[in-house]
Amino acid sequence: MIKITLKAARVNANLTQQEVADKLKVSKHTIMNWEKGITKVGYSQLKHLSEIYSIDVKHLFLG
Repeated sequence: MIKITLKAARVNANLTQQEVADKLKVSKHTIMNWEKGITKVGYSQLKHLSEIYSIDVKHLFLG
């Protein structure tokens, strides 16, 4: 199975960190930390990210 990073998924969806943050009602800093692996994404937020990026949750790499 192919895994894609959160950043790559966002870029492929043609979205900025701020746009994603606005959709999830979190700060841009939160999105940045998730993409860098500094903080972990909660399951409900991960599910929303997969919907925003049009990618199945199981294909997102959170390493």
